[in-house]
Amino acid sequence: ALRDYVLSGAGELLALEAELERLEHEMASGAQEVFDAYARAQARLEHAGGYRWREQAMAVVHGLGFSEADLDRRLASFSGGELTRGSLARALAAQPDLLLLDEPTNHLDIESLEWLEQTLTSLDAAVVLVAHDRWFLEAVGTAVLELEAGRARFFDGSWHAWRQESAARELALGRAIDRQQAEIARLERFVERFQAGTRARQAQSRAKRLAQIDRIEPTARDAKGLEFSFQAPERSGRVVFELEQGRLQVGERLLIDGAELWLERGEHVSLVGPNGSGKTTLVATLVGARELDGGRVRRGHNVKLGYLSQHAEELEARGARTVLEATTHQTGLTPNRARALLGRFLFSGEDAEKPLDGLSGGERRRLSLAILVHSGANVLILDEPTNHLDLDSREALEDALRAYEGSLLLVSHDRALLDAVGTRTVAIEQGTLRSYVGGWAEYMRVREQRRLAGDQALAPAPGPVPALVPKSRAPEPAGQRAGPASADGPKAISKNRRREAERAELAVEQAERALRDLEQELADPGAWATRYEAAKSEARHTAARRAVQQAYERLEAVAD
Repeated sequence: ALRDYVLSGAGELLALEAELERLEHEMASGAQEVFDAYARAQARLEHAGGYRWREQAMAVVHGLGFSEADLDRRLASFSGGELTRGSLARALAAQPDLLLLDEPTNHLDIESLEWLEQTLTSLDAAVVLVAHDRWFLEAVGTAVLELEAGRARFFDGSWHAWRQESAARELALGRAIDRQQAEIARLERFVERFQAGTRARQAQSRAKRLAQIDRIEPTARDAKGLEFSFQAPERSGRVVFELEQGRLQVGERLLIDGAELWLERGEHVSLVGPNGSGKTTLVATLVGARELDGGRVRRGHNVKLGYLSQHAEELEARGARTVLEATTHQTGLTPNRARALLGRFLFSGEDAEKPLDGLSGGERRRLSLAILVHSGANVLILDEPTNHLDLDSREALEDALRAYEGSLLLVSHDRALLDAVGTRTVAIEQGTLRSYVGGWAEYMRVREQRRLAGDQALAPAPGPVPALVPKSRAPEPAGQRAGPASADGPKAISKNRRREAERAELAVEQAERALRDLEQELADPGAWATRYEAAKSEARHTAARRAVQQAYERLEAVAD
């Protein structure tokens, strides 16, 4: 079951509990060494959070989007994405000193992403992570290790600061190359002109200088970056889609009922909601891949639809075996023109002959984008389009969608993409659709206002979802160790409660200090200079306020 799998990650704590149970049975002998061993084992357990470590582990599971009913499900009944989240929960519940995370944001909805950000920033451990979620990198990272063309470069600072430094470095390198090339050209002209005659000696001197110049080379890159754009599409009717009293269900489970949705010409609408709320089912209905279970949907005049599915199912063209064959079948292009299109999406030369079943996730996504760009669609419905794309490719897609003149319905957990592209947000809440005027930053602001006003649709999930309790680094003095329960039960309980209260008070002080420091930092106008910076600042401020609130709730619970 999921519960057992997650708890099995904390092998040391399980062993401590087993040792305490064994020692309790041996206490009847009255041997002093048994009592001493029990006290030492109990002190070690208390340093790791005491007997509440299981509760903390289950809080991790809930924070990553699992329900109470999921805890007793067999692992074989979970999807691949759910198993990935379960493995992440197991790693966090183990309270490690070093945490290695490879794409931890995959398969997480936005609420779980925000929870994970808060948890990792408060975790008392070193974290090394690989991720392509730009907001996540900015919120969690404190240093960047850049790997490029077989070289590693360490930068001590946030992801955003590294991007600025990297851009400045590239710009300075380009200027240095230009200056050196101009100097080389001047020396070569002199040598060529005066290599014979009265100034031959000077020409020879300059030739020696040319030979001694250490040529500055452009920074080696692992691969060429993705660059593309959508052509101006044909004009559609004013209303592209209109959903009235929409009802969607899968088996006995009702996903959406009484939903209203519209998309107008030129609008860029973001569709958001928790995992399993029905986003993919809804877009599949809009593109005609399934029927509504109630209500009706109307499509506007002259709508030419382009659809990018979450798992690139649209690539499975009948009989297509290679990248080139899939492209020619889907676009109707000649092989030569298809190769030219594929070259823009980094399939050059022999790459165009790669078999479809051997493509990586990123290659499948780039191939889908190539076919989509050629389609000339005036309405795009994109379901998690940044899945498997690297940072450069995500930013290329972001630039192309921002400039796209047609209508767009976007489903994504990439908050940077939602912020850059969306002009209106539609959220799935309590089994229906709610529209928010404005992009991602405005949606976050309104959502937080509603949550603070007590809107139950936005209330936290049932059960505690605190950040992990930091581990103590220093052992307690021997005189403060708790003795065996049979010898000093009430006293030990009182001491534990006092320690819990002290930890809770310290957590409140730390959370309030972090909030004050952040508010001083956000007083800088630069933190609100762009939509991206403003949304990021708003998100950080919201998380800090939430941390203070949770710290107070924990203190009140201990006091009660």
